[in-house]
Amino acid sequence: MAAKDLRLNQAIRVKEVRLILDSGDQDVVSIEDAIERANQAGMDLVEIAPQASPPVCKIMDYGKYKFEQEKRLKESKKKQKLVKLKEIRMQPRIEKHDLAFKTKHIIEFLEEGNKVKVTIRFRGRELAHTELGKDVLIKAIDLLNEKEVGFNVDIPPKMEGRFMSMILSPKNKK
Repeated sequence: MAAKDLRLNQAIRVKEVRLILDSGDQDVVSIEDAIERANQAGMDLVEIAPQASPPVCKIMDYGKYKFEQEKRLKESKKKQKLVKLKEIRMQPRIEKHDLAFKTKHIIEFLEEGNKVKVTIRFRGRELAHTELGKDVLIKAIDLLNEKEVGFNVDIPPKMEGRFMSMILSPKNKK
């Protein structure tokens, strides 16, 4: 449950609550008694499970609890890696050197941990020969295999209007 959904102290509007003590014991007490115990301890009464009957509450330092939650959230965001989708565009009638040059860029993107969308744009009468575009994409895959780059073909070559594209992703490093 998110910290902002929790009710505390006088915001808890029930007659009885199940109070969880520091020792782990549970006690069903009146709300006034639970708030009094929290005040004596110099802490807050926090409603943990409002759906329970009677609702479950715990005596804790709410400010410290919120701080710890935010700290954990920041820590988890630090460990996340954003995977970007990079795009490489080609023509169906591409020269060998140009294909090798574009493949070098694909390798760089994959090594950085990004996904790569390789797109071939068909213009005019080229649209009648889509198999040429598929051959170019297969040649690109062959070049990547020759260079021993670890990758997966997420989406094999397919037509989308005037474009044929495929999506490659880096293999997970273990």
